[in-house]
Amino acid sequence: MAEEKKEKKAPAKKAAAPKKEAAPKAEAPKEEKPVKAKKAAKKEEVKEEPKKPAATEARCIVTGVRVTPRKVRLVCDVVRGKNVKEALAILSRLNKAASTPVAKAIKSAAANATNNFGMQEDLLYVAEIQAADGLRIKRFTPRAKGSASPLIRRNTNLRVVVKESK
Repeated sequence: MAEEKKEKKAPAKKAAAPKKEAAPKAEAPKEEKPVKAKKAAKKEEVKEEPKKPAATEARCIVTGVRVTPRKVRLVCDVVRGKNVKEALAILSRLNKAASTPVAKAIKSAAANATNNFGMQEDLLYVAEIQAADGLRIKRFTPRAKGSASPLIRRNTNLRVVVKESK
């Protein structure tokens, strides 16, 4: 067996003959149409995806409202569960610092519902409204005898969810 292996290796050790240059061959035109048709058929099969369920709610999140969360919560409690038009009417008559940003957030959530999800504006109501603590701005004010007292300016993060009543 060892001799057979040596015999097989011997022809490989011969010097390689110089390569001849091949004349350029004229290439026949390739048929691409059937290949494209097959790829297109595969793409059409992949494109069929299940449709997403229709949205039942729209949201608006406002961060950095320059009113304290306690003041905003008082206003939120008044409009929670009300129809959007009714809530906006209440807020327009309410003489509170937080009524303006809360009204803007409700209008934005209602606009998201009608424009993005195709809900009817007349059927919308304020399902959820939350006022959470936001960023606190910490400063100092000068006091008597060279001392200082801290000032904490509280901000609010406001979250409004609007749903369509049935």
